[in-house]
Amino acid sequence: MVTSYLTIGRDGQAEVEAKRSRFLCTLERVEDEDAARAVVDRLRREHWDARHHCSAFVLGPRAEVQRSSDDGEPAGTAGAPMLEVLRGAGVSDTVAVVTRWFGGTLLGAGGLVRAYGDAVRAALDEVGLLRRELLLEHELVVSHADAGRLESELRSRGVLVLDTAYAEQVTLRVGVRDSSALAAQVAELSGGTVLARHVGYSWLDVGHLAVDVHPPPGAS
Repeated sequence: MVTSYLTIGRDGQAEVEAKRSRFLCTLERVEDEDAARAVVDRLRREHWDARHHCSAFVLGPRAEVQRSSDDGEPAGTAGAPMLEVLRGAGVSDTVAVVTRWFGGTLLGAGGLVRAYGDAVRAALDEVGLLRRELLLEHELVVSHADAGRLESELRSRGVLVLDTAYAEQVTLRVGVRDSSALAAQVAELSGGTVLARHVGYSWLDVGHLAVDVHPPPGAS
């Protein structure tokens, strides 16, 4: 099971220029293919005067969905190099759209590949990356008298409290990376009277990272 993956730190844009052609890359975080395509459609409307709106996106913890489009550029010169940059950075749940305004000079296949790739790299530099980690969700049912103390103790030990529901008893919904460690903590804090019941999974953004998205000198 995949327990962590990278995505972009925030939505953002960056622009590069090649022989007076402008390449504006927009990066946005998306949850599914429909959302990714909606970003492309929105930018096509916003930048109606541009000649091309090339795109690439990667979705899912295992990067299981990957798509790209050259949008009228010669085959393999736009969407594929954009997708390769996203793959190289290891990011997912991300759509990249490069909007091109033609500057009057043909760039050739190699020039297009470099320009589209450079635009995505520049945008990744701008937005940064963050890591997402898989949390195991558990529910703890405790008395009202003990709920506050138990919640405070768990928080102090790094347990993420996701929700607290009050009824005849209090149900704490918590997220952890290690179920066995949680079970031991709960047993210690409750004297063995409370059990941690596994109820599901969730993904959590855990922190921004400094990741080099540029190829080494001499790499193609």
